[in-house]
Amino acid sequence: MKTILCIVFLCTASISFSQPDLSESNAKIIIGEFFRGFHERDTVRMKRVIAPHMQMRTFYLSKDGENKVRYLRIEDLLKAVALRPEDQKWDERLLDYKVQSDGNLAHVWTPYEFYLNDEFSHCGANSFTLTYTDEGWKILLLLDSRRIGSCDQ
Repeated sequence: MKTILCIVFLCTASISFSQPDLSESNAKIIIGEFFRGFHERDTVRMKRVIAPHMQMRTFYLSKDGENKVRYLRIEDLLKAVALRPEDQKWDERLLDYKVQSDGNLAHVWTPYEFYLNDEFSHCGANSFTLTYTDEGWKILLLLDSRRIGSCDQ
């Protein structure tokens, strides 16, 4: 009887304390909310799905062909989104979602194309790291690559 009670207790405890893995459908909801805010100039919507002190990095080739990394503060992105001119349209089109998850840590890879006022600007990939918090899944880190010109791999 003690053995059965121990097994039941361990199973209950592991279910109670485990974090739900991030599904592809949940990843699309969270990242979709981030980009809806981005497209609509709605920083409140964006803030709902980002973790405090979220970090961002952009990787690109300079005009001289040098590999560069640009470190961005989330506050600067939110300010740019909020102050974007009304007549300027940003449209980042996500082409796919690849999700990996383990407990309270998840990674989402999303290749994209970016259009400025309906004209192609650049392409690349986003790499999102998400963490599960008391408020649910939040974006902790956003890395993106930017390629100008050909988007063929």
